[in-house]
Amino acid sequence: MYRLTNSFPYLLNRVGVQMGELFSRRIAGYGVTLPMYRVMAALWETGDQRLGDLAAMTTIEISTLSRLVGEMKRRGLVTRARLKDNGRTVAINLTPKGRTLVEELIPIAIHFEEVAVRDFPSKNISDLKTILAEIYESLKSLEPEIEEANKARKASRPKG
Repeated sequence: MYRLTNSFPYLLNRVGVQMGELFSRRIAGYGVTLPMYRVMAALWETGDQRLGDLAAMTTIEISTLSRLVGEMKRRGLVTRARLKDNGRTVAINLTPKGRTLVEELIPIAIHFEEVAVRDFPSKNISDLKTILAEIYESLKSLEPEIEEANKARKASRPKG
């Protein structure tokens, strides 16, 4: 029998929401939000990112991310500059101020992860991370199914 409270998406979301809310509260004193942290951490990991690539890495919708990056630029945390080899492409990077801030926040993020998984052997955690990455990739196969179902539903609606 199906039970929402025992379903994988529910349990995964519950963990993510709890971790996000606690982490947001912890970093609020730094004047940044969780999405801002994700952008800074992503840029710390890989600089010179285009908006679309950054959206994919941070799972922030592109129009929301565009506004967020604008706000972060106004705060002096990131820069936007045209690439030398492609004048149509804008690269987003951390400023020294943004780099310093994210380097203060990363140990907090590490601590949160350590607390969340402290009762599990490191092999289990490594396996879990691998499995979650594989699940993420597997879910991409649903895209064609969703498109087809939406087309079929639209075609079956009565006209008028």
